[in-house]
Amino acid sequence: MKTFYTTGLFVLICFSAIGQITFSNNATSLGINHTCGTPYLGSGVSFYDFDNDGWDDLSFASDDGQEIVFYKNNNGVFNLIDLNLPTLNRPTKQINWVDIDNDGDKDLFVTSNTQGNKLFENTGNLSFNDITASSGLHTQNIFTNGAAWGDYDNDGYLDLYLSNKDITTATTTPNYLFKNNGDGTFTNVSISAGIDPFKHQTFCSVFLDINNDGWLDIYSSTDKAYILNQLYRNNGDGTFSDISAFSNTDLAFNAMTTTVGDYNNDGWIDIYVTNTGNSALLLNNGNETFTDMAVATGCEFGSTGWGAIFLDVDNDTDLDLYVSGSLYLNPVLNSAAFYEQSNGNFSIPSSAGFYNDEFNSYCNAIGDINNDGFPDFVVTNSSDQNICIWSNETTSSNNWLKINLEGTLSNRDAIGSKIEISINGEKQFRFTHCGEGYMSQNSGSEFFGLGTHAQADYVKILWPSGAQDIFYNVNANQTLNITEGDSLLSVQELNAPSLSIYPNPVGNQLFISSRSHSDIKSISISDLKGKHIFEVQNGSNIESLDVSQLESGMYLISIVTHQSSSTVFKFIKN
Repeated sequence: MKTFYTTGLFVLICFSAIGQITFSNNATSLGINHTCGTPYLGSGVSFYDFDNDGWDDLSFASDDGQEIVFYKNNNGVFNLIDLNLPTLNRPTKQINWVDIDNDGDKDLFVTSNTQGNKLFENTGNLSFNDITASSGLHTQNIFTNGAAWGDYDNDGYLDLYLSNKDITTATTTPNYLFKNNGDGTFTNVSISAGIDPFKHQTFCSVFLDINNDGWLDIYSSTDKAYILNQLYRNNGDGTFSDISAFSNTDLAFNAMTTTVGDYNNDGWIDIYVTNTGNSALLLNNGNETFTDMAVATGCEFGSTGWGAIFLDVDNDTDLDLYVSGSLYLNPVLNSAAFYEQSNGNFSIPSSAGFYNDEFNSYCNAIGDINNDGFPDFVVTNSSDQNICIWSNETTSSNNWLKINLEGTLSNRDAIGSKIEISINGEKQFRFTHCGEGYMSQNSGSEFFGLGTHAQADYVKILWPSGAQDIFYNVNANQTLNITEGDSLLSVQELNAPSLSIYPNPVGNQLFISSRSHSDIKSISISDLKGKHIFEVQNGSNIESLDVSQLESGMYLISIVTHQSSSTVFKFIKN
């Protein structure tokens, strides 16, 4: 079911007709007094709505001897809560809230680079069972920092890629790809899938579709210059090919994050990789190759970078960039940087409110504290410094959309979806992920800035299943909760008022209504992945179709007229 609701309006001191970008560290006033201790190279953070109430919550990984900490967002103020999890007497790194079994609630996965990972099944109402052992996930001698989730085989269940690095040795440690079997268990398919068992010392990886072919690829950032970053292209048959050298993504970096977003709005996903020197902005050329544009666009950072996030802080339709860093390697360099984008170039504004942002910072994640449509973010710090919550107090009258997705044929979290919107013909794109960024998890909402426009021409969702949903003339300043299959369940006759089908959903007989059945040339039915079911070439006298033999599910029916116009409807077979 699709629901639309308005979550807030905001405004309004103009600055150069755009607005003054302003952030304030409001952690204490928002109810957060939390330090992450002194973990080696940081501990993770999640800015994700773990209780499905529409407000982004906070979860913090732990130092040795600490417990994982959870803060529930109550209408913009955070309260510490106890989820009654077993005490994990170990340092933890990444926290993922993820629906592993498509039951609608969020399960919890926690990594550790010293004493094994943990998987907790949410049995409802935030009650958890430790299913690590029964799940088949490795827990010993695995040294996991990052965890990325994505449905690499498009079977509707989220698979897991573990980024491993043994901090006690320079020896390479294998990364692992685990296939979700759909029954609460996972199988290590790394070798059969073609994942290199040797060339890894990895902090962070991400599932992403580099070539828009509908299959999720994998990119890994490796923390030693003598072990190059790796890009695995998904072959669509359960295997991957290493195209790192061909694609120009084999960076010789001390690489930390794999932050992704389409910074130039061309529909091809780009990658930002932090480093102990200049970072890289890998522009996707659309042909499975990338070009480093960091220096050319002004966002090379030039310091010791860790986490990074793309976000449109002022909702002016382009993605800005924030990078966390640490000073302890060189105190004269930047500890962090906020880059505002304008026409494809990045610059640090003279005043954005990041006063005294001189912490040793590692992880960062995007959320929306007060549901006002302007993204905020959290940063974790080391050396027993309180975490930072950078509240977006930008004074702008720009408009926005937030989009939450729920899969039906696709995985329930809709990870791997591509969202496209258009404003007066100008397009923007977002891609849904889980676990991208240095030991972080961003909000499940996707944020779009609309500038001064009060409406989007359309919102299009391309789901991992191959299905598409399109909504036209979408008003600004609202949150859209979209379920896969929403847009055409009631048969939107957008381009063909003379044609319709009924009933929908259908049992055995699907009727076709037309002003003139003699105009119909052909009728064909396919599933949502494009598999052809059957076709009738001479449809002139057909007023109904027997669909009793179709399995239950969602289908597409294409009706072509003698005037060569084609109309496609989506229908559900009960």
